[in-house]
Amino acid sequence: MKLQQLRYIWEVSKHNLNVSATADSLYTSQPGISKQIRLLEDELGIPVFARNGKHLTEMTPGGKIIVEIAGEILAKVENIKSVASEYRDDQRGSLTIATTHTQARYALPRVVAEFMRRYPEVKLNLHQGTPTQISEMASRGTVDLAIATEALELFDNLVTFPCYEWNRCILVPRGHPLTELAKVSLEALATYPIVTYVFGFTGRSKLDEAFNAQNLEPQVVFTAVDADVIKTYVKLGLGVGIIAKMAYDPEVDKDLIALDASHLFGSSVTKIAIRKDSFVRRYIYDFIELFAPHLEQSLVEKAKSMRDKSDIEALFEGIDLPTH
Repeated sequence: MKLQQLRYIWEVSKHNLNVSATADSLYTSQPGISKQIRLLEDELGIPVFARNGKHLTEMTPGGKIIVEIAGEILAKVENIKSVASEYRDDQRGSLTIATTHTQARYALPRVVAEFMRRYPEVKLNLHQGTPTQISEMASRGTVDLAIATEALELFDNLVTFPCYEWNRCILVPRGHPLTELAKVSLEALATYPIVTYVFGFTGRSKLDEAFNAQNLEPQVVFTAVDADVIKTYVKLGLGVGIIAKMAYDPEVDKDLIALDASHLFGSSVTKIAIRKDSFVRRYIYDFIELFAPHLEQSLVEKAKSMRDKSDIEALFEGIDLPTH
């Protein structure tokens, strides 16, 4: 049994059993991968994948367990490499982060700038995606950190830490009727077309929950993953915008008025997640603390060592989170 064979079956499982796509991602040949999988199956005495002709159709029951264990072994191998790197030089290496557009555009720039000043020899990679994509990348170990508001809790091998609370604002052009109200109500908001985030992005669920609780049907006419896109279409008169408050800049967005919406929608919490079984290098702990100062290394290590999610949640109860 070779480590390379375990990597192949793991990667094939993550590429929807598409050997060709797996070969492209690993910069190797499709026949080479197929041959090594066959050799592994011959050694094990059971098939890892069921086949229809030359095509893999599904993982066998035993194959599912084998692939899962293979993923754990590969994660341990990466940990060995990380430990060696840490002891060779704790100022050099790489940090890969997966996050949403809102975090990358509005929450992370200051943190990234300070981190790069402290660690000029660390290569920083930033990937953007949906909350589910971000969580999957962290779960698979292809990124070191995941930062999002939603979906992180769906993966059992991730440990999540609360970073900060945030709420929303309502964006309207100058002179809009909503600016004449002392306090915007959901009923008033529901009478206008709404431009906001795609479901599953940037705490969109809180918006839907608020309208549903009042038996109101919001007129959502346009959705996007990018707050800047939402602002553009509000300026064009497509509708009233609802975005994260941190995404509004009074100077840049001076043709728009931001109305407080914290009384309409429950606050959301942005979280950071890492794999429970990952080795965390010192500069990664520093990045986490730069992003969320209350997440000191000792606290992160303690949470990471806990198995029960309820224990981890209890650990953070009573902590006053900063607001954005």
